[in-house]
Amino acid sequence: MTLALICGQGRLPRIVADAQDQRPLVCVLNGFEPEGLKADLTFHLETLGSLLDTLKSRGVTQVCLCGAIRRPPIDPTRLDAKTAPLVPRLQKALTSGDDGALRIVMELFEEAGMRIAAVHDLVPELLPAPGVLSYKTYTAQTTVEARIGERTVAAMGARDAGQACVVRGDSVVSREDAAGTDAMLTRLARDRANASGDFLTNPISTANDMFGGLLGDASDWLSGGSTSTEGGILFKAPKPGQDRRADLPVIGASTPDAVAAAGLSGIVIEAGGVMILDRARTVARCDALGLFLWVREKGG
Repeated sequence: MTLALICGQGRLPRIVADAQDQRPLVCVLNGFEPEGLKADLTFHLETLGSLLDTLKSRGVTQVCLCGAIRRPPIDPTRLDAKTAPLVPRLQKALTSGDDGALRIVMELFEEAGMRIAAVHDLVPELLPAPGVLSYKTYTAQTTVEARIGERTVAAMGARDAGQACVVRGDSVVSREDAAGTDAMLTRLARDRANASGDFLTNPISTANDMFGGLLGDASDWLSGGSTSTEGGILFKAPKPGQDRRADLPVIGASTPDAVAAAGLSGIVIEAGGVMILDRARTVARCDALGLFLWVREKGG
């Protein structure tokens, strides 16, 4: 058995490579080089057909798609003879959702005689068991938010449009788009920082809002509701019906800092459906920031 990694950006390709007994063949899409891993082969989308031939000639029997990529446009001037017949399917992939696009790409490798290996099959420890990994645990409010998050991501996934959302109370504050989870959290952190800056630019108005907020919080406490702009969760899960051999959601050691900057209380991920990179560091950051990390069973 010879394994090839079809790599994009980030640390995941290096983690997968390091976990193997024998070094895999590292194939990198030009412009999307992974961290800390040297490419054996570099290819363009316009030369994918030639890459398939090269892999077959080197005895590759299975491939693993790992790492992040953005969709590069097809440059007709770069197309080689082996890839030209694949163009209609590649164009369809580029105009499909993420899962639809990956299914097409995986079919091309399978038709060339190679089996698709999932990252979590090659590195099983990336999928944590259900439970709370942090010192801090979730609350009854979190269970409500998690149910909303699960429904929201399922609805998004049915449109092949994202794998994460932010829920605060009974409201969905933000949904992941093509820019990804980090970008969504960065936007929320920026909005939060701008709101905090209002006190400096308009202290009287902000003070009125603060006193009004205190009264509002008192009535919310009596009624069991909340209008706070703090708290809430990042919820992350695979899309329903997603081919889990590729693009399984991921969190890592930088996620807790982004979650804290957005003013959230913790992270909820679907058990068996979201990988954690650098688990020890990720949990340590959650503990340092006072966040919870709940690996929740679907429907729990």
